[in-house]
Amino acid sequence: MAQRQSVTGRSMRDHAQRPAPGWPNVILRVVGSGLLIATAAIHLDLYLTGYRTIPTIGWLFLLQVIAAFGLGLAVLAIPSRFVIASRLAAAAGAGFALATLGGYLLTVWIGLFGFKEVRTGAGIAAGVVEVAAFVALAALALAPAPATAVADGAAAAPATFPTQIPPATARAAGITAAGLTVAALVLFGLVVAGASSSAPPATTTALKTTTIGGTTVLTNAKGFTLYSFAPDTPTTSKCYGTCAVYWPPVTGTAAAGSGLPGTVGTIKRTDGSEQLTYNGHPLYTYIGDSAPGQASGNNINLNGGLWLEVPVSR
Repeated sequence: MAQRQSVTGRSMRDHAQRPAPGWPNVILRVVGSGLLIATAAIHLDLYLTGYRTIPTIGWLFLLQVIAAFGLGLAVLAIPSRFVIASRLAAAAGAGFALATLGGYLLTVWIGLFGFKEVRTGAGIAAGVVEVAAFVALAALALAPAPATAVADGAAAAPATFPTQIPPATARAAGITAAGLTVAALVLFGLVVAGASSSAPPATTTALKTTTIGGTTVLTNAKGFTLYSFAPDTPTTSKCYGTCAVYWPPVTGTAAAGSGLPGTVGTIKRTDGSEQLTYNGHPLYTYIGDSAPGQASGNNINLNGGLWLEVPVSR
């Protein structure tokens, strides 16, 4: 009987000392990884549908996509038993999410590398995902390490930082993370609320020409290259919504083209504004051109059709 009680007691002790399954950590790891991969997918779509031709911003978007996918997979793939590597991956993912959100807010607020972002549904969705990713990954980085098994009744060696984060440090880091989350949400709301949902129409009082790559092309009064959109007709623009955000229509009057060899006219857009046309092509600028003399939107297929600079023959 005493032997049976001894066996039972030992079994209960072994059960108590067995590592906890750590389901909260598993959930945080899956959620954090999924959110990072989601923001990578959103930025990949934006890169492919317009941002890849924007100087500097284009390759930064591609780098952002690669980093987000890589960190997301690292967070998911590194087992929790590798405590240090797991914490570092989670912390790196949290920092990346917060930095990505900061870059977006900066671009919307004051512009970055000559490019000023406008408010779009995809941008807002990416921002919300990044805040959520920061919360999940910061919690994962600060979560207690999995319990370690005790072998042969011997006490395990005490864990040290960063395997085991001291409670005081964990509390301070948690408070800091919570404060950053609240600040990010408030700033995100303020910046997005104050941002324009569309680029201003490329209003002009004159059409001019310039030479880019040996070709004489049409520009607006400020010297920015003008483009035509293949799906358009001489009487109708097919570029509205998000398309018109990245390709602002040129509005004005037919007199704006005085002196040009071609025919300048206007069409009426659905909002009632008059959009300039040249030789039957409605005219647009491109948000990716940050200075006169650039033609980064030429010969690219975006928003449902091919965009071309407008040549002028004299």
